Amino acid sequence: MINALWRLMRADRPIGTLLLAWPMLAALVIAGSGNPPLKVVVLFLLGAFVMRSAGCVINDFADRAIDGHVTRTQSRPLATGELKSWHAVTLFIGLLAIAFLIVLQFNKSTILLSFAAAGVATLYPFCKRFTQLPQVVLGVAFSFGVLMPFTALDQGLPVSAWLLFAANICWTVAYDTEYAMADRDDDLKIGVKSTAILFGGYDRLAIAVLQLGTLGLLVWLGYQLQLSWYFHCGLIIIAALFAWQHRLIWYREPQKCFHAFLHNNHVGWVLAASIAASYWY
Repeated sequence: MINALWRLMRADRPIGTLLLAWPMLAALVIAGSGNPPLKVVVLFLLGAFVMRSAGCVINDFADRAIDGHVTRTQSRPLATGELKSWHAVTLFIGLLAIAFLIVLQFNKSTILLSFAAAGVATLYPFCKRFTQLPQVVLGVAFSFGVLMPFTALDQGLPVSAWLLFAANICWTVAYDTEYAMADRDDDLKIGVKSTAILFGGYDRLAIAVLQLGTLGLLVWLGYQLQLSWYFHCGLIIIAALFAWQHRLIWYREPQKCFHAFLHNNHVGWVLAASIAASYWY
């Protein structure tokens, strides 16, 4: 049972937590002028793990009737019957309660943002039924983690927060489209919607535009904050990482598209590290 619940939370596959945490850490460094309080960093990282886990649980609950028809997800605990729906609902409520206790350590503005983030995260799994843009909803959900460090450290929501917010949305839609490309054939059969289906033969072009938008917004962020050459070297590395992802998705092979999605972990840590280096050195 414990092992099944752990897998339902996708705790055995931390990529989602990492993709949520890297831009959050970047925001913490900026909001804390290079030295955010350790307690705040730990609380936000714990919150990233808990909320990503909650998102996975509600996602599998929403998809419990269709995951068995998708090659990559047919072994998930709810799809196989290893766990029941009530297990997922109970775990989801418990994770939200833990997240609420964490966010209570912060101010009113951060608490209000957390409610909005939780609402969007809960809505996301159901969006693939009625919109071709569920990846955009995921991008917004993930990007609340960029805004909250600024309010938590009493910085309000300056231009830099919104630039990082917008950049993170573009990046998230790009990598989650790569993820959706891996499932496109199965999704078409069962009627699930995604940006990979919406973009069709223009999927690689759309991802390239989104990645260029990400880089452009990050250049603007660097100008706004007067970040050092460390940051700009980081952007060059990120551009090269994006180029490598296009090599992986060129023939739209599902496994390579999924590998391109996983590759975005490198983009995240380079971003966070280059911003940190700009403040520390």
